[in-house]
Amino acid sequence: MDSGTLALRHLIGGDWVGAGVGIESLNPSDTRDVVARAPSDEGSVMRAAIAAASEAFPSWSEASPEVRSDVLDRAGTLILERRNQLGRLLAREEGKTLPEGVGEVARAGRIFKFFAGEALRRTGVTVDSTRPGVEVATCRQPLGVFGLIAPWNFPIAIPAWKSAPALAFGNTVVLKPASLTPATAAAMAEIIQEAGAPKGVFNLVFGGSVAGTALVADRRVAGISFTGSQGVGAGIARLAVERQARLQMEMGGKNPLVVLDDAELDRAVQCALDGAFFASGQRCTASSRIIVTKAIHDRFVAALRDKVAGLRVGDALDADTRIGPVASQAQLDTVLSYIEIAAKEGARRVIGGERLNLEKPGYYVSPVLLVDTDPGMRVNCEEIFGPVASVVRVKDYDEALAVANAGEFGLSAGIVTSSLKYAHHFTRHVRAGMTMVNLPTAGVDYHVPFGGTRKSSYGPHEQGAAAVEFYTQLKTSYISA
Repeated sequence: MDSGTLALRHLIGGDWVGAGVGIESLNPSDTRDVVARAPSDEGSVMRAAIAAASEAFPSWSEASPEVRSDVLDRAGTLILERRNQLGRLLAREEGKTLPEGVGEVARAGRIFKFFAGEALRRTGVTVDSTRPGVEVATCRQPLGVFGLIAPWNFPIAIPAWKSAPALAFGNTVVLKPASLTPATAAAMAEIIQEAGAPKGVFNLVFGGSVAGTALVADRRVAGISFTGSQGVGAGIARLAVERQARLQMEMGGKNPLVVLDDAELDRAVQCALDGAFFASGQRCTASSRIIVTKAIHDRFVAALRDKVAGLRVGDALDADTRIGPVASQAQLDTVLSYIEIAAKEGARRVIGGERLNLEKPGYYVSPVLLVDTDPGMRVNCEEIFGPVASVVRVKDYDEALAVANAGEFGLSAGIVTSSLKYAHHFTRHVRAGMTMVNLPTAGVDYHVPFGGTRKSSYGPHEQGAAAVEFYTQLKTSYISA
C-alpha cells in the first residue's frame, strides 16, 4: 500500500468543515487500500457553500484583475511544483498510470497559468454610433456563483479548466467533484486556498445526487458547468432551464478514427493504440470506433493486435505498467458486459477482454480489440468508457465518412491519411467539435476550445478563448456627452 487514508472535509467560506464517512475512495489498483474518506452532503452544506460564494462575489468581482491573475498564477506554480506528489495521488485514486497522472497534474497547472493571463486580457470594443455625439462600448462582466460538477476520469484537469476561467473573470465557485476521486479535488482546493483566494471565492462540497440537485436548483447559482453522462446531464438540464440558469454540459463521445488505404501503417496503429487504450480508454475523446478501408484493413488489424499484446496491465504506480485498472467495480462490470454484448451481436474478439486476477485485488481487464463489427452494433453506438476498440471495415472514404457521422455523439473525430484532399474534406464535413489529422482522437491542448456537437455537448465550448463566452455577460453601453 502506498500511504495512509486521508480524512477529507468540505471547504466552505475558507474553513474546512464536516465530519462522517459518506464517501470512501478505493485504490482501483489495490482495493484493500482506502485512499480517502469524506463526508457526503445531503443539501445543507451545499446551501451554505452557495451562501459563502454569494457573499464573496461582490469583492472578488470588483477586485483588480491583477489580484485574480496573481492568485491563479500562484496556484499554477504550486501545482507544477508538486506535480510528482499530486500525480502519484491521482494515479493511486483514479487508476491512471503514474506518467499519465503526473502529466494530467502538469496540465492543470498550466491551465491555471493560462487563465492568469486571460484575467488581464479581458477586453471590450468601442465603436462609433450611427448617431452623432454618441459612443458605443462593450464590456464583459462576471455573473456570480458558478456550480461546477466534475467527473472522475480527469479529477484535476477538468476541475481546473472549469474553475480557473470562472475565477479569472471574477466569478466565485462551488465545486462538486466525483465521489470516486475526492482526494485529488481536495488537493487542488488546498492549493487554491494556499495561493491566496479570499474566503468564499472557492468552495468544495462532497456528495452525490442530492448535493448535485441542491447546487443545480439553487437560484443563487448563475451557471452550471457539468461533465458526465447523458442521463445525468438530461436531469441537470431540466432543472437549470426551469430557472433560466446559464448551462454548459459535456456528455461524452463515441469517437471515430478513420484509417484510409493510403495511411502510413505505423502511424495509424500508434494513433489507434493511444486513442483507444491509454488511460484505460476512460477518456471522452477515446477512439472507440476505428473505421478502416478494405485494402489496409487486415494489415492494420494484425499490426494493432501485436501492439495491444505488448501492453502490460498492472498497478498504476508500477513503472512497467502501460495500462492501469479501470476506475471502479461499476466500470469493470460495464466493460465486461459490453464484451459479452459484442459477442452476441456477432463481433469477433481478436485479443483481450479478460478479467485479470493479478497479485493485488483491483479492477483489471485486458484491452480488447473487436473486429467484424457493423455500425449499428451497440458497441459502436454506446459509450463504454473502457479499454475497448471496435473495428468497422468500409469500402472507401465516402463510406468511412458516413459511418463516422452516424450516431448521436459528436465530440472528437480523427483521420489517418497521406491525402490532403481527404484530410481537408474530413475536417470540414465530419460532424464533430474537434478533428484530428494523423493524430489520436484523444489528447487536446489546454489553451484552445474544447467541445462537441449533437448530444456530446450543450452550451459554449470549454477552455481557451471560448471560456469567456460562458463565464461572462456581454454588456453594451451607449454614452452621450
